[in-house]
Amino acid sequence: MYSRIAGCGSYLPEKILTNHDLEAMVDTSDEWIFKRTGIRQRHIAAENENASELAFQASKKAMHAAHVAPSDIDLIIVATSTPDMIFPSTACILQAKLGIKNCPAFDMQAVCSGFVYALATADLFVRSGKSRCALVVGTEVYSRILDWTDRGTCVLFGDGAGAVIVKTSKTQGIISTHLHADGSYHKDLAVPGSISGGKVTGNPHVVMEGNTVFKFAVKVMSEMVDEALTANNLKKSDVSWLIPHQANIRIIQAAAKKLGLGMDRVVVTVDRHANTSAASIPLALDDAVQDGRIKKGELILMEAVGGGFTWGSVLLRW
Repeated sequence: MYSRIAGCGSYLPEKILTNHDLEAMVDTSDEWIFKRTGIRQRHIAAENENASELAFQASKKAMHAAHVAPSDIDLIIVATSTPDMIFPSTACILQAKLGIKNCPAFDMQAVCSGFVYALATADLFVRSGKSRCALVVGTEVYSRILDWTDRGTCVLFGDGAGAVIVKTSKTQGIISTHLHADGSYHKDLAVPGSISGGKVTGNPHVVMEGNTVFKFAVKVMSEMVDEALTANNLKKSDVSWLIPHQANIRIIQAAAKKLGLGMDRVVVTVDRHANTSAASIPLALDDAVQDGRIKKGELILMEAVGGGFTWGSVLLRW
């Protein structure tokens, strides 16, 4: 029993916030942001758009692409760090919006690695026979947890959602998954606020030790290349496409160099989307599928690093 991605979809909010727009909001510049991150713009959710709504729009497109009806879906996993509410899960809210009943639905919280974690989990459900058609979504509204006076973080993130349908297959689609975490870094990239007594205590915004995050990400993104290839007795030249987490162009370039791929074989959306956390990989996947870059039978390596720290990869055949 194998699992395979049968279709994908994405959704980006209508509002676009450019680096030039940010120049009027915080002490920064387009040149400063682009040189350090590769970001030109990001999408910002409307007031009435939350994580489940973005997920709903992306899910409908993925279901259409995979030719599946709501009644076909028997598992929903939503990767998000910005849920609609503390509980119930955003997955349950999405389930209701899609009109799906009586199937498992839960959230996956691994920050920017969330989609990789969720896809790996869906793969296990499908290969074990517990699911035949899973909906996996990465959705984020990071604009809600940013301090818009902190130029070190507010310029980095954006909102969006991406979704895939994972189905049983007679041929191998998802080849292997590799997940990791090291909680000793939990303070280096976090939203340390909490709710107590009906009030928010602590800082409810993203905080980040930029240098620590950058160095760690470059290190493990390179290590994950070797891990995935070694586990499957593959060569670097076997990989057709790298779809990395879209956090920083310099981290992406380092991962591509490790894999020996030219940037023309790396899917890059960070310039247009910024860092959409758990949504970044499925957004990038759908971008490359929709414009025809990714062809049937090609080998794709996805990899991500997120707060926790968490990190992981998925190697699959399209």
